[in-house]
Amino acid sequence: MMDDNTTPVAVIDIGTSSIRMAIAEINYKGQGRTLETLAQAVNLGKDTFTNGKINKSTIEDCVRVLQRYGQILKQYQVDLENRVRAIATSAVREAENRLAFLDRIYIATGIHVAPLDAAEVNRITYMGIQPYLTKEPTLSEAKTLITEIGSGSTEVLFVQGDQVLSAHTHRLGSLRVQQNRESVDTSQTTLQRIMRNQIDQYVEQITNELPENETSQLIALGGDVRFAATQLISNWNRHQLGHLNISELEGFCQQVMELNVETLVNRYHLSFPDAETLGPALLAYTRLAAALQQETILVSNVNLRDGLLHEMAAEGVGTETFHAQVIHSALELGRKFHFQESHATHVARLSQSLFSQLKSPLNLEPRYELILHIAALLHEIGLYISSDGYHKHSMYLINHSELFGLSEKELLLVGLVARYHRRASPKASHQGYGNLDRNNRVAVAKMAAILRIADALDHSRSQRCNNLECHYEAHQLVISIPGIDDVSLEQLALKETGTLFDEIFGMQVLLRQSSLNRT
Repeated sequence: MMDDNTTPVAVIDIGTSSIRMAIAEINYKGQGRTLETLAQAVNLGKDTFTNGKINKSTIEDCVRVLQRYGQILKQYQVDLENRVRAIATSAVREAENRLAFLDRIYIATGIHVAPLDAAEVNRITYMGIQPYLTKEPTLSEAKTLITEIGSGSTEVLFVQGDQVLSAHTHRLGSLRVQQNRESVDTSQTTLQRIMRNQIDQYVEQITNELPENETSQLIALGGDVRFAATQLISNWNRHQLGHLNISELEGFCQQVMELNVETLVNRYHLSFPDAETLGPALLAYTRLAAALQQETILVSNVNLRDGLLHEMAAEGVGTETFHAQVIHSALELGRKFHFQESHATHVARLSQSLFSQLKSPLNLEPRYELILHIAALLHEIGLYISSDGYHKHSMYLINHSELFGLSEKELLLVGLVARYHRRASPKASHQGYGNLDRNNRVAVAKMAAILRIADALDHSRSQRCNNLECHYEAHQLVISIPGIDDVSLEQLALKETGTLFDEIFGMQVLLRQSSLNRT
């Protein structure tokens, strides 16, 4: 029974082959304790990955499961509107009729389900595994690959200590592999060879994204590898990372691959969907470990729901740490395209200063500050392709990259702000911009106007403009720059970037040396 100092919450994960729910209580210190977990098998992945959409019968199955979960939430007195977070992954995200599915769920249950894109899944996964990275002495400085081979996709995080170096998602899923296997009528030996070749193609993609010979540890997440760990590691403490010998895992994988689904269900008391995907998933883990020349992998009991609960418990605590992770990921992307880091980081600092000082006219939510910061860091990466129209190339590279912690929608905003840091003002006919809602269109224009000023202030590439002082004078924004005798170069650069700030805010920008420096 919960006391008065705790709040009941719940997370619901609508996955490829099951709907899972965790109910927890959070105390006033932001600490959470799981009270109950539930799981029910569904055929979402089979529908989407075979037909491209979710069948009506499957939708109604999901409705019944969630209605039953809703009754349990009432027993725990969980506020359905404010204290339940329901998410869906690749099977719903990729379905042609995902909107009809989401609407049907909401109408029938009152539960708002948010499909997570790959970047959001990576972020939440990291939230769950991060405490283990700090607890394990061998991982404090090691470069570690964290991967979860799910039913529909594979999430990959490359970290050093608690710093995220890169994050990627691949369409390698155990259910996808299993369905391809079932579509071929041939011998068991040939099927395994086909499956291994298919998996190896994705494993090669994963290893190609990593610096050569950089990985010193491999952490595996996911129900399939956790099940294998319970079979192979005696007395495994689920609150710690399990050490799983690869040769033993390979042997167990081969045993599983030789058994049919019915036998696996009866022998190991697995659900039918779990039995279907066990062999392909374990094969994928062993092939990845072999490619990385790992003799042992670390297995974690963490799952997506743990990360969601951690986020709910934190409620904004650790925001600075999260922002630092996103910024680090952006810097890594910039280095990949050989950007001028000193200029980029200085423009980002100037943008941040302007955002802080111009809160009143900007009237933007705090979340846009990070968007602006990342756009400032990456505004010139398009030079890697060509100097001609490089602002458009910057947008292309940003929108076709993966940045840790930023969703596809947030990446689009970053790309648009970078695209408008020079030349033409935003137009409805421009790709991406015209499809935004009004709030985001206005936010992009405002952030781009700020970025143009910040970029002009470092036109000399000398980082000579540092502390800025902003005030308003006769319908002008006056920016005073201490320590500089002549700001004509920067004023000329600002004039050349266009009049976007004047268009948006109805005031011109005047640069002025600080009065403290006048004689």
